[in-house]
Amino acid sequence: MSTAVTATVSAVCATVAVVITIAVIRRCRRWRWKVYKKFMAKITDEINRRNRELEACAAVNDVVIEIGPVEKFLHEILNEKPMRFSSEQLASCTGKYSTELGSGGFGVVYKGELPNGLPVAVKVLKVSMNKKVQEGFMAEIGTIGRTYHVHLVRLYGFCFDPDTKALVYEYLENGSLEKYLYRDGEGAGDGERKERLEWRTLHSIAIGTAKGIRYLHEEFQQRIVHYDIKPANILLTADFTPKVADFGLARLGERENPHMSSLTGGGRGTPGYAAPELWMALPTTEKCDVYSFGMVLFEILGRRRNYDAQLEDESREWFPKWVWDKYEQGDMECIVSAAAGIGEADREKAETMCKVALWCVQFQPSARPTMSSVVRMLEGEMAIVPPVNPFHYVSGGGSSSSWALSSSTGTGTFTSSSRDTGWDSKVSAASTPGKPTDAMVKSVESTDPVTT
Repeated sequence: MSTAVTATVSAVCATVAVVITIAVIRRCRRWRWKVYKKFMAKITDEINRRNRELEACAAVNDVVIEIGPVEKFLHEILNEKPMRFSSEQLASCTGKYSTELGSGGFGVVYKGELPNGLPVAVKVLKVSMNKKVQEGFMAEIGTIGRTYHVHLVRLYGFCFDPDTKALVYEYLENGSLEKYLYRDGEGAGDGERKERLEWRTLHSIAIGTAKGIRYLHEEFQQRIVHYDIKPANILLTADFTPKVADFGLARLGERENPHMSSLTGGGRGTPGYAAPELWMALPTTEKCDVYSFGMVLFEILGRRRNYDAQLEDESREWFPKWVWDKYEQGDMECIVSAAAGIGEADREKAETMCKVALWCVQFQPSARPTMSSVVRMLEGEMAIVPPVNPFHYVSGGGSSSSWALSSSTGTGTFTSSSRDTGWDSKVSAASTPGKPTDAMVKSVESTDPVTT
């Protein structure tokens, strides 16, 4: 009996032990799972934290990468304004003024190179700065120093030390247009013979120059009158892109005041290119630049100086007047033939340039087109009214060549009033040589000698 009880108790105890063991094992498993989950949660949190740190570092790196171009951009913007150089800096960048590019009454131009490798032309003015040189110095900085255009020479900076007065420009490899226009490279200097430019290149140079002048007159925040447009002041890049240069005579004017009546010519400009109102000391407008550009167009058209006393045919001595005479006679073939290098494909462009030039050199400033109209006419976007005689003011008592010679010295005889009578007088003046055509009458209401 006792043996059976003992066996039963032992079985029960064994069962209880098994149950307890199983329970403990299960509890241990649950505890281990909880510990595992906490451990994995901590690892996950740590991984997420590391990822966030890496992302933050990457974002910082991105910001650093973006700041670089912005800083460079801002630096370039600041450098667009003329910088002030010291005389020591200019001496260093020009190799102590070792390479001379040219000289004139203003001083000497040297080739140089800025520390960043940019080639420059340094115009060193005479140390004894008289009033004229001083005005030119301030005009350059006050006008071209404020502008930036593909067809205007860039002014990088200046020097105004006691012993050095200089202006620093971009360097243009091909020099001035003057060196390419005249016979045998006349004006090239130092015995240098320049290549003969194709007509299409010259035509492109004319349009680019017109766009540069248009920007000065109509697109800049203030109107700028250059006063000295001529081939010597049209510089060319390596690919013959033209840039208007030399703003020593330029003046700023208020855009609301188109006539700039407070300014008078007073002998500004270069004889042969200067408009009549300049050397007659009359109130001037931007139309004096239009006149000068017209004279440049004649020289491009003929590949010669407008006045050449060495020609045997006296009627050809003053080229603009000869062009008008042939145009009035309807002999455009003679004009185009005289313009060497113009092929049949470019004949229409040459005739257009001829008409535009005749309009640009009209005696009355109001009769000359604006530069925006000049650009549109040269590009063939605007029809041209047949021009009227721009030389009717020449006294009949002398030849056109004698007039050209006298005008180059600032004297001349006129048969018409210098008063700006405008378009109405041109239409009603039946006695004026080159009487306006019907097409002209229809366009009188326009301020420009063109029809759209």
